[in-house]
Amino acid sequence: MLAVAGGVFVVEAVSVIFQVGSYKLRKKRIFRMAPLHHHFELLGWPEPLIIVRFWIVSILLCIRSAQHLKLR
Repeated sequence: MLAVAGGVFVVEAVSVIFQVGSYKLRKKRIFRMAPLHHHFELLGWPEPLIIVRFWIVSILLCIRSAQHLKLR
């Protein structure tokens, strides 16, 4: 449940792991730049847009993980 609640941070970390692994094994990059938010910046997205979208995704993931709590 912690991985779901911190999903944005998990995806950021995994994007770096995949980028480094792919470059070492195949000499090809998956993203233009890692971590993932830099990839979106290089695609031309403005930084405030990226931040707000990551906030929205993070809030939705936190709500989703809170739904799985069974409080009695």
